[in-house]
Amino acid sequence: MPSRRLLLSLLPLAAALATPRVCHAQAPWPSKPVKIAVPAPAGSSLDIIARLLGERLAERWGQPVVVENKPGAGGMLGTDVAAKAAPDGHTMALSFNGPIAFAPFLYGKVPYNVAKDLVPVVMTTSQPNVLAVNAAKVPAKTVKEFVDWARAGNGAMNYSSLGNGSSAHLTMELFLAEAGVKGTHIPFNGSPPAAMAVAQGEVDATFMVAPALLPHVTSGKVRLIAVSSAQPVESMKELPTLASAGYRAVESMAWNGLFVPAATPATVVAKINADVNAVLADNAVRTALDHQGLTPVGGSAVDFQRVVDAEQKRWAPIITKIGIKLD
Repeated sequence: MPSRRLLLSLLPLAAALATPRVCHAQAPWPSKPVKIAVPAPAGSSLDIIARLLGERLAERWGQPVVVENKPGAGGMLGTDVAAKAAPDGHTMALSFNGPIAFAPFLYGKVPYNVAKDLVPVVMTTSQPNVLAVNAAKVPAKTVKEFVDWARAGNGAMNYSSLGNGSSAHLTMELFLAEAGVKGTHIPFNGSPPAAMAVAQGEVDATFMVAPALLPHVTSGKVRLIAVSSAQPVESMKELPTLASAGYRAVESMAWNGLFVPAATPATVVAKINADVNAVLADNAVRTALDHQGLTPVGGSAVDFQRVVDAEQKRWAPIITKIGIKLD
């Protein structure tokens, strides 16, 4: 009897030892191609950044990095791709301040909730918008001359932007409000067509980041006048700041960065952040961005979250003051 009882007591242990152990270790990331949704058209500054990073990240990750251009709705369409994706880090968006910091205060309905649906991973670049004019139509070479010329036109001045609610749109509206000048907004779907409109004289001026403008500056069709940063920009030292021209309130940085869906594992967010920081630290990448007038940033996910929060807090009252409301 004792031997029988001993045998029965050992049966559960034997069964446990015979049962295969299930391993719950997380699979290495990435385990398949990674998609970066870009809420801007090909040839835009965002597209340039995404493709430059994508090429280097593919080498690190051992998986293809596919850039998908999805412009429209002020950048909300491309940003929504990440907001609605599976939270595994294989789909992300290279979004910017328009759909992240401005849209919640501009539109009655936004297809995603920035705070609940998206996680900031890393800021990629941040640069000022540049005030640019058609060289043939607009004689101004300084900020003062531009303001005087626009005032003399009594509201006839028009300007292009990257779309309703974009940094280009809000920067110009803020500038016009501060200068007491009127102008007509003509939105385009991204920076390449908005820059082309200035070059061809379809519009008089614009505020946008430099990349799409530079070819037209080289051809002599577009003239750059000033930058919207508080301090001069290293890659455009020759351009004065709006602050130095008396418009300190018109400080506007066009920043961008990677966002993933909420609930993406923290380990995946940390890996993407670390790898993007490593790529942004590469001298060749920094040089390529600098030649486009783009300033690499990097930093932690927490740093990026602070920027998003601060930008929303800063621009909400400005948008209310300017009185812009979009459908």
